[in-house]
Amino acid sequence: MNQPKLACRNVWKLYGPDPEKFLASHDGEPDLATIKESGYIPAVRNASLEIHEGELVVLMGLSGSGKSTLVRCMSRLIEPTSGEIDFDGENLRDASERELVELRRHKMGMVFQHFALFPHRTVLENVAFPLEVQGVDVPTRNARALEIIDLVGLHGRGDYYPRELSGGQQQRVGIGRSLAVEPDVWFLDEPFSALDALIRRDMQDEFLRLQSTLQKTIIFITHDFDEAIRLADRIAIMRDGVIDQLGTAEELITNPGSDYVAAFTKNVSRAKLLRVHTLMGPISDDAEGEVDGRVFVASVASQILSSSVPLRVIEDGVVVGSIDAVQVNEALFESE
Repeated sequence: MNQPKLACRNVWKLYGPDPEKFLASHDGEPDLATIKESGYIPAVRNASLEIHEGELVVLMGLSGSGKSTLVRCMSRLIEPTSGEIDFDGENLRDASERELVELRRHKMGMVFQHFALFPHRTVLENVAFPLEVQGVDVPTRNARALEIIDLVGLHGRGDYYPRELSGGQQQRVGIGRSLAVEPDVWFLDEPFSALDALIRRDMQDEFLRLQSTLQKTIIFITHDFDEAIRLADRIAIMRDGVIDQLGTAEELITNPGSDYVAAFTKNVSRAKLLRVHTLMGPISDDAEGEVDGRVFVASVASQILSSSVPLRVIEDGVVVGSIDAVQVNEALFESE
């Protein structure tokens, strides 16, 4: 695989009197008990993660698990205690403050839960603000802002003020503002958590549409596993500052790496998550009919369960296996 767009390598973030000295005195790998007994707060512990161009990785975990701290370390809004943060192969920890400012202005987009729009500026002016900071001339930045406003579904609202918009529309302005600089990497920290369920679902749909068009490299924080399933290429589950497991949603639910991950994913609907090719067995001579191996089991469960014989599993016109009612029942209802 190609060089990652963004990578964390053995990143630590401890809070306390002299965390660098403390880490060094324990060979860079103190255990959790030692950290706490010594009076330090372990925000991130030895985190390593590679994110490739165009990939959307979701960070999950309970409150205090280290998700937001790790994201802020990635952009060096927070300085890591130790480790490397690589951006296009360059260690961001070697970058000067001036270089970091330029990087954030031109290559990073950030959207947080509290999107802090300027109340005295219009939608157009809010979206154009990052370009104003870059020194882009007024006609150019306004033209770009209008393109972004259309892109995020706010056509005709460029002259509105934030107070005249709904919560979901305000969130779209925040997303549009972060896109104005055409970032290489996009950080989103629970951007939809303040929205009610229906608006949140609409925003997820809008986000998926944007990503299909823009193909950004994205690090997305959420505490909602259903949201992660909808959006993520891969999911990292964090606990006590550690990345407990990283994988696709299917991998996390079918092969949890710890009791914590198993408990975290326990109530997720397996039918919504598992694809036919995950459950299929060898090609059967008795198979009749066919199903697409790449679809979710939920979409074909009734067809499989009502068949008295296995069905052929097809991918790209080729028979790759077979699946029957027993396999589906075991996979979907084994927890019961």
